Amino acid sequence: MNKYTGLLSFIFGIILTVFVFLSWRSCNKKDEGALVNQDYYLITNQIQKMNKMVVLEQDFSSFQTHKSSAATVAGFDILPREMVLYTTAKAQVSYDLKRMKIDIDTVSKKVIINELPQPEIKIFPDVKIHFMDDYAVNRFKQSDINSIMESAKKNMAKSVNQESLKQQSKKQLKENLNEIFVLAKALHYSIEDKTNTFPSTEL
Repeated sequence: MNKYTGLLSFIFGIILTVFVFLSWRSCNKKDEGALVNQDYYLITNQIQKMNKMVVLEQDFSSFQTHKSSAATVAGFDILPREMVLYTTAKAQVSYDLKRMKIDIDTVSKKVIINELPQPEIKIFPDVKIHFMDDYAVNRFKQSDINSIMESAKKNMAKSVNQESLKQQSKKQLKENLNEIFVLAKALHYSIEDKTNTFPSTEL
């Protein structure tokens, strides 16, 4: 009897050990799955909060001169008039980050950038009359002033080097993305840029 009792105890012990091991492994898998789901939620939630981001602002200024006359006789201007305009412009470069397309690979622990939005450049010119010299019989009409100021605004906007702005904004975008992906990196996710906009070592 003691022999069978010992055998039964041994078998029961093995069964109990296997049961505990299987239960532990099952629970562990559930925990891993919960962690993966939690990672996915945290990262995607962080990315979904992104809106349009202004990454660069620059101010520009210049003087523009307009000269005209009532008539020209033998190469000489009759009743010349002159207007000097002080023109300024604020240039903004922004990215609509809601248009960025990203995949979260929870198996390989990667955040994959599939598409980045194009930079949006907006220029806000402004013009003020710095100096004006005319004659009583050859005054600048208000319609002339409005036309000259409008032309000055357009010239100011054209003078802004948009390609240079794009290059500068690209550097700032990289820094901003690194800040956005801090959470992903803290969870040991790597960042892969399939658009080849940035070297992998920079993200």
